This record gives sequence, structure tokens and C-alpha cells, in this order.
Amino acid sequence: MAKKKNTNESKAGKAGGRVKRGGAATGKASKTGAISETDTVNLTFKTDLSTAGVASAAGKAEKSPKKVPAARLKPGGKNVPVILVTNDDGVSAPGIRNLVEAVKDMGKVVVVAPDKPQSGMGHAITIGNPLRLHQVQLFDGVEAWQCSGTPVDCVKLAVDKILHRKPDLCLSGINHGANHSINVIYSGTMSAAVEAAIESIPSVGFSLLDYSVEADFSAARKYVRIIVGNLLKGTLDKHLILNVNFPALPDALIKGMKICRQAYAKYEEDFLERNDPTGKKYYWLTGKFVNFDKGRDTDVWALENNYVSVVPVQFDMTNYVLKGKLEKTWKL
Repeated sequence: MAKKKNTNESKAGKAGGRVKRGGAATGKASKTGAISETDTVNLTFKTDLSTAGVASAAGKAEKSPKKVPAARLKPGGKNVPVILVTNDDGVSAPGIRNLVEAVKDMGKVVVVAPDKPQSGMGHAITIGNPLRLHQVQLFDGVEAWQCSGTPVDCVKLAVDKILHRKPDLCLSGINHGANHSINVIYSGTMSAAVEAAIESIPSVGFSLLDYSVEADFSAARKYVRIIVGNLLKGTLDKHLILNVNFPALPDALIKGMKICRQAYAKYEEDFLERNDPTGKKYYWLTGKFVNFDKGRDTDVWALENNYVSVVPVQFDMTNYVLKGKLEKTWKL
């Protein structure tokens, strides 16, 4: 998630003065290459998500990770997909528990998640300290490991040391708090999904616009099953990444899903300056979210209007329009 929270403090209200990120204020329109408004998607997608928007509690004693079979067979010989589940809020967060509950009958689910909150870590990896894995019994009937590293570390270790193969799908979340618009840059949740796609694993990051540890995930679980069900129906682009955000509403008030683009928005930030008991200064990051994009095809618009937003994203950050202009105008 964007520079947001930790499980114990900020999800309960950021008593220390940190900003809660997830609201949206209307600002000026932005010329960011708006596309036409997409169709509403209710119970099934109206687009092929296999290629949409994608460019070419305490651990037990440490054990040696066991290999997960490449595929398990259901009666009738049907392969069962291997689904890796991770997050940035920590292995004991309510969001990941709800994600596991939503999909545990849809494949062979294995959880590898941080042993503590890692919000706002972005795509950080651990290079100066050893990484540790401990198996935990937190999910009924589901193999789970906690990792001392970042969300991206979790994906890397899961593939190399636990699964000993690439899973068929990686799911990250369900994050406590928004990961729409610019949040995707800072988000540990989305960085885990991006890392999976870099490793040729189709992935989805899920986020709920509610920071509370008592957040209601019932509607989110329903839409997780719809999205994962659609993805598992066909052959997926190996670099597929979807950024999915759920409004904090009961299911009856959610209008459906929209395939969107990322809104042009940012945080107007400020640092609260305080003094510790010794008189030394310290700072708390605060600020407000400002949406400069009036487009009706953005993730922020969809969420403000009671839709689940689905944004296809990619790790190729090349600006191809500018590249073409520079090739024509620069004398190289």
C-alpha cells in the first residue's frame, strides 16, 4: 500500500498523526491520455483478462521447506492450480485470512507472507540481512510460512525454497487500505504482485478501502472468487498483473466491476515536527490525497461511484510516446 499503515497502529486510526490514505478529493482535470469509459462488469467479465492491458501469530521452530507437488489431481484427472498467497500487512492480518478463505477450494493454496507489517515497502528487497522462514499454523488446511523479509522477498523465497516451481497464480492482499492511483508505486501489496509477474507468474493485488482491523471483507471475498474464477478458466498471459480495489461497502451497495485506468492523483504531504523527551526533533508523515483526474474511466471514479476497480498494470515503465518523439527530435 502507499505509505500508509501498520497492522497494530494505523489500521486502528493512526493515533500518532500519520495520514490515512484512501479518500479521494476532486481536483483539476489531467491530460494523461484518457481512454473511453469501459463497460460495467457485474458477475462475469466482459473482456478477456488473459491479455488485457499487459505488455510483451507466532512461528514454530524453523523447518526445511517442503516441496509442493507441481500439480494435484482432482477426481477425473483434472489438474489443480497452485496458488501463492502473500501480502504486505503480515501473515496474521485479517485481509490475508479472508483472501485464503475465498480461494482455498480453487486450487492448492500456499501462503508465504511477512512476519510483520511491511506497508509502503514498495519493491524493496533484503540484501544486508539474512532472511528467515518459519512454518505457521494459521490457516485451516493450508500450508503457510512467515518470512522475515519484504513482500517481494516472500515471492522470491516462495518460488525458490518452498514451491520449488512457479505457481500458476499469485494473489497478494487483501490489503487494508486503498492501492488505487499513485498508491501502486508505494504499495508492498502491489509490488509482490509485480514481482510475481516479473518471474512470469500471472498475479493480482487486492485492496479494500478500509484500514480497520475489524473491516468487513464479505463483499471482497465474493469478487475475489469471481476474478480468480475468470482467470483460471483460460490460458493467462505470464506477465498479467491486475490491481483490484474494493469500496468499503456491503455487497448490496456495490454496483459491479469496472475495468479502469489508473487515475492521475497524488498526496499533498506534510511532516508534523515534534520533540522527543530528550528535546530531539522527529517527524510524522501526514497529508491528504488529491485527485486531479476528472475522467470517468479511472479507478478513483469507479470506487467513488461504488464499483470494484480493476486496473491492468505492467512493470515495463517505458514511455513509448515520448520515446518516439525523442527519436524524431533529438540529434543523436
